[in-house]
Amino acid sequence: MQLSIDISYYPLTEQYLEPIKAFIARLHTHSEIDVKSNGMSTQVFGEFADVMRILTAEIEQAMELPHSIFVLKMANARLDIDYKPR
Repeated sequence: MQLSIDISYYPLTEQYLEPIKAFIARLHTHSEIDVKSNGMSTQVFGEFADVMRILTAEIEQAMELPHSIFVLKMANARLDIDYKPR
């Protein structure tokens, strides 16, 4: 099953930009998922099992920073408009 997740990450620290950039950079290291970012959020697309496995690990690492907030919206469909099956 294809999955689309929209992620907003809010590290509650004065130096909030670096943890966000690091989280997004780590997502981009996984070839099993597609990652797109904009000024408001990051979208992740791929097979359900792959996306959930990767996000579980990466969110857990990001939450080592105290007071981190994640907001996730999920759809059981591939919602990126330029998607072409592999």
